[in-house]
Formats: sequence, structure tokens, C-alpha cells
Amino acid sequence: MMAQYWAIKLQHPATLVFYRMGDFYELFYADAEKAARLLDITLTKRGMSAGEPVVMAGVPFHSVENYLARLIKLGESVAICEQVGDVATSKGPVERKVVRVVTPGTLTDTELLSDKSEALLLAVHQGARNRAGLAWLSVTQGAVQLAECAGDEVESWIARIAPSEVLYSADTTAVFQQRLAALKLNAGFALTQRPEFQFDAGLGARKLQEQLGAASLNAWGAETLQHAHAAASALLAFAEHTQGRALTHVRSLQVQRDDELIDLPLTTRRNLELVQTLRGEDSPTLFSLLDTCMTGMGSRMLKCWLLEPRRDRSQATRRHDAIEVLREGAWQRVHAALKGVNDVERITARVALRQVRPRELVGLRQSLVKAAELQALLRHSREGGNPKLPDALDPRLRGDDDLAGIADDLVPPTGCAERLARTIHEEPAALIRDGGVIATGLDAELDELRAIQDNCDGFLLDLETRERARTGIANLRVQFNKVHGFYIEVTQGQLDKVPADYRRRQTLKNAERFLTPELKAFEDKALSAQERALAREKWLYEQLLDDLQAHIPALTRLARAMASLDALCALAERSLTLDWCRPQFIREPGIEITQGRHPVVEARLAEMHGGAFIANDTRLGPKQRMQVITGPNMGGKSTYMRQVAIICLLASMGSYVPAKACRLGPLDAIHTRIGAADDLANAQSTFMLEMTEAAQILHAATPQSLVLMDEIGRGTSTFDGLALASGIAAHLHDKAQSFTLFATHYFELTEFPAKHHCAVNVHVSATESGSDIVFLHEIQPGPASRSYGIQVARLAGMPAAVVNHARNALSALESNQEQMREQVDLFAPPPASEALAPSAVEAALGQIDPDALSPREALDALYQLKKLLK
Repeated sequence: MMAQYWAIKLQHPATLVFYRMGDFYELFYADAEKAARLLDITLTKRGMSAGEPVVMAGVPFHSVENYLARLIKLGESVAICEQVGDVATSKGPVERKVVRVVTPGTLTDTELLSDKSEALLLAVHQGARNRAGLAWLSVTQGAVQLAECAGDEVESWIARIAPSEVLYSADTTAVFQQRLAALKLNAGFALTQRPEFQFDAGLGARKLQEQLGAASLNAWGAETLQHAHAAASALLAFAEHTQGRALTHVRSLQVQRDDELIDLPLTTRRNLELVQTLRGEDSPTLFSLLDTCMTGMGSRMLKCWLLEPRRDRSQATRRHDAIEVLREGAWQRVHAALKGVNDVERITARVALRQVRPRELVGLRQSLVKAAELQALLRHSREGGNPKLPDALDPRLRGDDDLAGIADDLVPPTGCAERLARTIHEEPAALIRDGGVIATGLDAELDELRAIQDNCDGFLLDLETRERARTGIANLRVQFNKVHGFYIEVTQGQLDKVPADYRRRQTLKNAERFLTPELKAFEDKALSAQERALAREKWLYEQLLDDLQAHIPALTRLARAMASLDALCALAERSLTLDWCRPQFIREPGIEITQGRHPVVEARLAEMHGGAFIANDTRLGPKQRMQVITGPNMGGKSTYMRQVAIICLLASMGSYVPAKACRLGPLDAIHTRIGAADDLANAQSTFMLEMTEAAQILHAATPQSLVLMDEIGRGTSTFDGLALASGIAAHLHDKAQSFTLFATHYFELTEFPAKHHCAVNVHVSATESGSDIVFLHEIQPGPASRSYGIQVARLAGMPAAVVNHARNALSALESNQEQMREQVDLFAPPPASEALAPSAVEAALGQIDPDALSPREALDALYQLKKLLK
């Protein structure tokens, strides 16, 4: 057995092997020690192998999902090794083989996956000329995605994709591996090395063509993406390796390019709390507020829309159109019809991978019935006076996310639901190995075998009655046990009445047990009936899966349509419940928001205090690109800035927005620098991290970007911070020309708009009432008059003595401010003389022609330069 184990383990050296032995999955040697440490299970020793005790640990097969979930969360991979041979006919160890490999990026089990997020597998190929290729997929979806980027952009792409596992080649440079390892620490994905030969561009292109059933990749605009083809080669090979079969459900290809999506860097996702709070929690976030979907696939679709908004507005406009139609009343009926729909997307993938469970097929059948109801509702319903519905279903308006396209795809595959209803019991067992899955009446042979099992008790009672009458033995009993099978038991005092055709089976102290030819024949039939019935059920189940393979493309389209409809209904419901408006897209650059609100803060206020959110207007355009925002802490500067970004994002994803009106021009990115925190793991201080993020924004921002800068420069001395803040503001205004919200406590920066015509001062208002401060949370024109920092400190519970001391110190500082501070023009460009005048060394170097010098002359020139340097 250990020889068999080692042969399997050698094929999976870096993976924990779960080796099936009876009712347990066993791990051996180093795997056992590692699993015992990670899972807190008992480590034991048993027998001997090569003269040493066999170290082992095990987990019960019926609860293996719990242990797998814990290991996957820790970034481990597990090879599931099952018994595939026949125990009755095997000589020596039963044949075993690895049927699948469970890794963080290739999960398909419902128990291991979150309903609201995908497990993504990403392959990265380091190409030539500082280029990189990326290919990624979710095994439970039907699409491969490709991209190519510059080598120094890999980190931002990985952050955007947010994979669960990243594959890279064994021949990747050490520096590139270090970059991936550093990113792994922050992002938390698993990092898996694969052989160099698997990253083959030609093989990748052929694999993609085979998956798509196409002769070329031109139709997808992917023909020239050689580096991405290499990544796809490794991606598909690894996915097939882990699932133990081809990915027949993967029939779609998408190419992502830098200029197609609105850039949402990781810092922006974090600072805006799109899917996680700053504390790392799932709620309250923008996604948790939006997500009223009835299905897991709808929630995942909605999250994808939120995190991947397109720069092109046609898709968002179609979603706005669909929401407008649904708001008329159809959304309530659609929402109700979606209730009880199962995760068709993941069930379809598991059907294709032949991993689907019987109860999931029951759920699929029920969902197909629901799909027909939804299609009829979209196509024919005029209830509630909704005349817009037929117009919205005009085929000429069809798109991936409009109601016409959804209705067309909500067509259940012909005969699929009926086939499932005929084949699967209405309340089947959880697993096919338990039996009781196939419906009665489907197969005569199975029904006969089941009848033998069901009629066993009746036959034994009838035999017992007949044998008592034939033999005259009143206390004769016909019974069964698992050790000896069926038997007729006669007490010692009645043995003289036993007929000649009785054959002794077992002798007890006070009785004898016998077998007759009739009972023996029944025993042979009955004992094999259960085993034969289970084998027959497994065969019929495999036949069903064979038949379902032809329906995979249609089921995939149907799943996507249901998910899109669910997401649209959620957005329609939110827009009505939360009083949101439809945004308008304009061609001119600008952001115009009337009475905008922060949706998450507003919801929390209503939930906790019943208070009203103070709405504010925002006007940014060609002549007003920057707002310099001043005012007290707790006054609402950060909330105001975030709400502008969130409204722009919601509009771009195709949602209504929390405002009275919104007009939005072209947008290519949302950049944010908000908050302060050390990155100790990478030896970065608060100020260093702030400057790093600010530098990234300055390099990336364009005239179509929205930039949020909150309190930049406060991590160093006052003069340093003020100087840097002024330089950053000037760059964003003059060079990048981005739409910028620049919040600051440096009152010196309120002079910025005086010399920069596209900047204006605004402030969040507050007022004093005696010794108290009241925050009005209104954005008003002009600079703030003061910071109210001492009043905020008092509200925070600062001791009275400290507050009084601070007041006196502040008074002294303000009275001496003019004498202490030299007036400096913060916004003047560097003097031309400083920027252009060369030094003596530079002037001398400029006179030297290296190609014209002899060795002696070159040495003399070097000495001369050293003299000039001194």
C-alpha cells in the first residue's frame, strides 16, 4: 500500500495528498505532520515502512469539506485520491488515483465557495521587451480573459483582478518572483510555480481555439496577444489538471485592455470601501448596500459591474434603460419570481465537470421552470400599466445587459427540465453513493432490484409461516444478520422435527441455524440487490450527465441572463427605496451633481439615529477643475469627497445615483489619497506611504481623471508638508489638469485659487454655540475661517487642562504669527537661474569630446574636473 501511495505522492510533491482508506482520508509522513499542525488533528504512527514507523493522520470522508475549507483558506492545495478499483476483485491494494486537485484558484465545491465572490485563477507570463501576458478564469464560469501590459504594470493588474491563486513560470527572473511574493503578502493569494514548457504561446493559441471551437482568435481581437497566449496555455493546463478533465463549459473569450475600463486602483477600492471596510469587514460597504439580489450569481454579477465599469457609456446606458423599465413596477414581479432560483451558473459548471450532486440537479430543474416564468413575464406582462416594457424589448436595442437580450437568453434547453424530472427523485440523497437518487419508473431493472429490497421483510415472514406449518415447529424463526446472512433458527428441543432439506449453517448453545435451497437462492438475490441497485443508479446518473453535456452552452447563457436580471432588479429596487435618480452622460468634460449624498453614510444615519443626511452640490468643469476644501475635522470633508467619487462610479457602472440630478462627462480613472497608515511589513512609514501613493497618482492622472487628495503632507514637518502640498496641487492643476477635490488644513493653500484660474475655495461649515461646536456639513463657497481643532479635541474627551493649555498656546501663536512667519510665494515656479545655470563641472564636461581624446588627455581632463569639483 505504501508503494502505491508513494507512486501517487511523487506526482503531487507540493500538494497535500488525501489518500482514501475506508471511511477516512489519510495523510502520511510530512503531509501528516503539516496537516496535524494546520488542522489540529491527531498525529499517529502505524506499522513499519523501510524500517521506520509510518507517520499518519486522517479526517473522516463524510466531513472532508470542512477540513478542505480550512486548508484552502490557509493557501494550501489538496489532491483527492479515491479508490477506483473493485474491492471484491482486487488482489493486493485496491487501485487508487487522484480524481481532482483542490487549490485556492480552482474551487468548484459549494461548501468551499462564497456565494457572493469568485475564486479566480490567474497565470502571469513574463515576456520579452518589458511586456507581460495575463490570462485568468473562474472554473465555475465559462469565460477565459486575456490581457497584456507593461512589465511594471503587473502589480496593478493583479490588484484589479484580485485572484485567489497566481501561476508563474519556473524560468521567471528572481526579481519578478520577488515582486510577486511581495504582492502576495498584501493581497493574500496563493502563488504556484509551473514548468516553463507550459507557458507556450503557440500551444496557448491552439488551446484557446479548441475551447472556442474556432479556427482563429481574430473575432475576439486576441490574435496578436502572444504573451497572453503563453499565460493561457499554463492556465488551461493547470485548470484541466486540477479538475481531472477538459473544461467543456469554457466557451467564451474576453480581452481586457488598459483603455477600456475605468481605472480603480487598489487604494481607491479600499478608501471608498467598495467591497470591504477599512477594517477588512464585508459590511457596511457600497456593495453590501447595493446587494439585494435573490441569487448568488446575481450578487457576483453586481460586484463585477461595480469593480469593472467601462469608459464607454453604451453598456451603462442600456442598464439605465433597463432599470427605468423595471422601476415602473415589473421589478417587484421579477424579484418575486427570482426567489428560490438556484445558482445555475455554478451548477452548470459542475455538470460540465461531472461533479454535480443530485440535489443540485433538482435545484436546476426548479430553476429552469422559473426561467420560463421570467421570460414570459418579460415578454408578455403588461400588468401595473407598464407600456414601456414591449418597447424596451425591441430586438434592435438588444445588448448583453438590456431586457431584450436577457429575455432571449432565458430559454430553457428543450427537454432538459423534463429529462431531469423523469430521472432524479424529488427528494434524492445528498450523494449518488448513498443510493435513492434515481426516480422510480425510469428503469425497470432498477425498480426490480429495489423491489427485492423492499419486499425482503414480507418474503421472510411468508417463509417463516410456511416453514412452521410444514415442520410443525411453532417457535421456528427466519432471520438475518450482517455476519451470517439469512438463516432459519430452531431450538435444541425441536431438532428432531427438522426436515432433510435443511442444511446446518451455525450451531449455538441452545439452537441451530439452517439454510434451505429456497432461502439460499433468495439470499443470493437479496444480498446482491443493494449493490447491484447502487451500481445501476451510478450508471444511470452518468448517462444523465452525458445527456446534459449538450445543454451546457444554453445553460451558461441562461445563467448569465438570470444573473443580469437579478442584478438589474436589485439596482431598480435600491433606486426606488433610497430615492436615487437617473444620471445623464455628456460629451463635455465635467461633473455636475445636484444634492448629492453618500449612500452608505446616509443609510447608517437612518439606521442608527433616524437623522437626515445633508446633501451637497458639486460643480466641476473645464473652467473649474479643482476645489480646495477647508474646514474642521468631523465637518464632513472626507464624506463629501467620497460621495462625489461614489456617485461617478455608480453612474459609470449603470446604476442610478444618490442625488437629485447628475450630469457626468468622460471619466477614465478615480484616484484617491485618503487616510494615513504605516506599511510596516514593507518598511514604509506613514509619510513614505503617503508620498508613494501621491506619486502614483501624479504619474497616472489625466484630464479625464477624478482625484481625491485628503490632507496631503501632514506626515512631516509643517513647512515640508505645506511645500509638498502646494507642489502637488500645482501639478494636478497645471500638468495633469484632473478634476480634483483637494482637502487641506493648511490655510496657506487657500491662496492657491488666486493664482490658478481653474481652482476655487470651498469649505464645510460649522458654527460655535458658546463653548460647543456644531457641524453643519454643508459645502459653501470660500475658505474656512478656522479649523476648530481644539473644540474637536474637547469633544473627543481631552482633559480640560490640556484643552485650556492649547487655547492659550493657540492665542499666543496667532498673535505672533505675522512676526514669526516670512511671507513666501508657495506657488511660484522654481527660478529659471536655479533650474538652468550649469555648474563649473557641468560646463567643463560639456566641452569634452571623449572620442577625440587620447588616453593621456583623458587622464588630464579627469584631474582637471577633480580640481573644479574641489
